[in-house]
Amino acid sequence: MELECTVYGPLRGATGEKTVTVEFGGGTVRDALAAFVAAYPRAESQLFDEEGAVRPSVRVALDGDRVVLDARCRPDAALAIYPAMRGGRR
Repeated sequence: MELECTVYGPLRGATGEKTVTVEFGGGTVRDALAAFVAAYPRAESQLFDEEGAVRPSVRVALDGDRVVLDARCRPDAALAIYPAMRGGRR
């Protein structure tokens, strides 16, 4: 099945579009992020640190609701991915 992923910020540089679909058979939100990175490898450094853990500042919404990484994710869900953000003015 296909998981719909809407991406924000610099992730658009990895996908070329705001909304993309990736093959996903179901599992956790963490599994869905792994499927997303498998489809768009350039997104990996924005979502995962050097040890392979999801960066603490990455936020994910599932069907419009913010979720934790271990939440269940249906294969036909809609995922919104907010990458780690850096910088800004004080």
